[in-house]
Amino acid sequence: MSETIFALSSGAPPAALAVIRISGKEAGKALSALAGALPEPRRASLRTLRVSRETVLDQALVLWFPGPATATGEDLAELHLHGGRAVVRAVEAALAGLEHAGEGQPALSIRPAEPGEFTRRAFANGRIDLAEAEGLADLLSAETELQRRAAIAMAGGALSQQVHAWRDRVLGASAGVEAVLDFSDEDDVAALPTSFYADLASLAEELETWLSRPRAEALREGLRIVLAGPPNAGKSTLFNALVEDEAAITAPLAGTTRDVLIRAVALDGVPFAFIDTAGLRDGTDDAIEAIGVDRARGELERADLVLWLGPEGEGPELAWEIDAQIDREGHDAKAHARHRISAKTGEGLDDLRRDLVSHGRSCLPRPGELALNRRQGELLSQALTGLRGAGVQSDLLILAEELRTARVAFDSLIGRATTEDMLDALFGRFCIGK
Repeated sequence: MSETIFALSSGAPPAALAVIRISGKEAGKALSALAGALPEPRRASLRTLRVSRETVLDQALVLWFPGPATATGEDLAELHLHGGRAVVRAVEAALAGLEHAGEGQPALSIRPAEPGEFTRRAFANGRIDLAEAEGLADLLSAETELQRRAAIAMAGGALSQQVHAWRDRVLGASAGVEAVLDFSDEDDVAALPTSFYADLASLAEELETWLSRPRAEALREGLRIVLAGPPNAGKSTLFNALVEDEAAITAPLAGTTRDVLIRAVALDGVPFAFIDTAGLRDGTDDAIEAIGVDRARGELERADLVLWLGPEGEGPELAWEIDAQIDREGHDAKAHARHRISAKTGEGLDDLRRDLVSHGRSCLPRPGELALNRRQGELLSQALTGLRGAGVQSDLLILAEELRTARVAFDSLIGRATTEDMLDALFGRFCIGK
């Protein structure tokens, strides 16, 4: 991270304003090269940006933030430009040109930033930890209010603070074990405190409670709602009505739907992924339809909820019985349907949507509640395994090792111990200027 980086950090031009950020040890020199001199720290100044005495780039507000008390932990500058495409291109070209010496100016080690590089530097410089970075990534991709509030909590450090508290408790327990191991001949540290195992059990219960919460993947990707049933049961028509788009082809011909169709939709702020599937039937002679049926069965296994439009009682366990196509002449009604609907006339659809929203809110994290992602859940499970092992262990050497397992898991959760591949995957989710 010896190079200074720059990137457009605002929306794509044209726009009223465009913000270019510069971060690194030569950010001040880069700013001075274009603006003439460094402004007063943390105070907006109006400057004329130039590449030479004759060539004016723009009149802009410039800000100078000396490190390490900055967003990235490095020297940081911002150029608030007029937001035209030509202006942005010209300033970016001028910054890139500073890499080459000219007109008595020394060459700078400066280049365009890679995706997520500003945030990665913030992590590397200790301005944020890994859990906060993951929350920030979720915040940038949030599309619903539930997603936004959960991401704000994560990015604000709520999980990090909790993990530090858990880690401190494990460190205290480890210190007690080490004291007994090192000074067992001293009367005042010859045995573990009487509350030692009860404290470990209490901490394990806290972790179990956290692991039982709804996960972030459901919040980010939406609850997977699979529409299933035999051919011509009305699945695609209902799918189109729920997503409010003619996304699926509908026809009276059996086997019209050959593949899985997925649409993400937010209903009253709750994220859903509605999934239309091929009609379930055995013995089809159509090879392509058979592939669609196999995929449909796979979606049933991954579903958070199945809306069953087939014969009553033949759907998966816990599926909602949907009595569809009630507008059809000669329709054979279900005896115990959860909802009776006609996707064509709209009858019953509002009730179904309200029921889905209510169900979704019960399955997703409450507004503002922290939700663990898959990586965080796995590490918290590892910590719980270590605590459970320690809680039943009388051999102090093995007990100390079990506690160390829990500490390592906590360290990995907040990024004290991690891998470059995982960091590349995380920060690759960010845009260039973040």
